[in-house]
Amino acid sequence: MKILVLGGSGFIGAHIVDGLLADGHQLRVFDRAPLIYKSGVENIQADLGDVMALSEALIGVDVVVHLISTSVPSTSNKDPISDVNGNLINTLKLLDVMHQSDVNKIIYFSSGGTVYGHPQQVPMTELHPTNPICSYGIVKLAIEKYLNMYSELYGFTSTILRPSNPYGPGQKHMGVQGFIGTCISSVLNDTKLSIWGDGSVIRDYIFISDVVNATSMAVKKLQSGTFNISSGEGFSLNEIISYVEKYTQKTIQTEFKNKRNFDIPTIILDNQLAGKTFKWKPEVDIESGIGATVEAFLKARQV
Repeated sequence: MKILVLGGSGFIGAHIVDGLLADGHQLRVFDRAPLIYKSGVENIQADLGDVMALSEALIGVDVVVHLISTSVPSTSNKDPISDVNGNLINTLKLLDVMHQSDVNKIIYFSSGGTVYGHPQQVPMTELHPTNPICSYGIVKLAIEKYLNMYSELYGFTSTILRPSNPYGPGQKHMGVQGFIGTCISSVLNDTKLSIWGDGSVIRDYIFISDVVNATSMAVKKLQSGTFNISSGEGFSLNEIISYVEKYTQKTIQTEFKNKRNFDIPTIILDNQLAGKTFKWKPEVDIESGIGATVEAFLKARQV
């Protein structure tokens, strides 16, 4: 199968490219950043809003895997207009070009952590009300709605994946997203780790290989629908810190700051629908995953 991966140079995208290559698919990557280290992969370096580049990228493609996002939850509220223009508007351009190019199968990476808002119960299924409280989640949800519209009106097969909090080897050491990676980087570099609130916030973390396996199964199944991709378990920030300290054998310097108003206390996602539909289940537990991630960080420092 010929697959176009939008955002194949990022943390999640690079792992998915490797996984789909291992499955025997032909891959074309579309990204603002070059993918020079991947052999056997076509690379188009362009912005998602470049309609001509998208038209070229879609030639001969069977399925699109869309991972591109120009914003992150913690900063999206600072510039919602940019969030809408960079993500919603550009994705609508993509859908229009796909329709014109007779490419009607797409797997879209939404956000399990932001589209639901405050939980009415945990774990949250895909039927849980969606009331996002940050621009990132609002835009992700709007894109989901447009994908459903294209499915109804134009016969698209739109598979929407809502991952929880992916982590693992290759995660960025710096930045504002990815607590486990930031935590490991802080302890290895002897820098302070900023915690918003008292560290009791609970999140659902999923190891990157489990995300890759879910994507692989979704490509094989190609079924319209919305699916949580998660571990189904929740761990507090303080628990994550303890695990990182265990596997690095170092103490993390923490700095507790005032809680942010968009931080939801608990997010745990039910993954049974993905399990039944794709015959998939997460295989890496949190301790094993953090241990493997710490090992990867240490190896990267030795290169």
